[in-house]
Amino acid sequence: MRVTVDENLCEANGFCESIAQDIFELGDADVVQIAEGEVPPDREIDVRAAVDQCPKAALRLVD
Repeated sequence: MRVTVDENLCEANGFCESIAQDIFELGDADVVQIAEGEVPPDREIDVRAAVDQCPKAALRLVD
């Protein structure tokens, strides 16, 4: 599973980063940066929570 961000929707609110700091990081251009590669299995629950709680629905899970 991977997570992607729609840069046109992201407002860098930081909800995702507060849930999974090792996966999400606020970038300089008001867009969240996502760790490269697959989401580690032990982080999937938190990443799913971050995607669900994104206020702009900018995050997506990709299998």
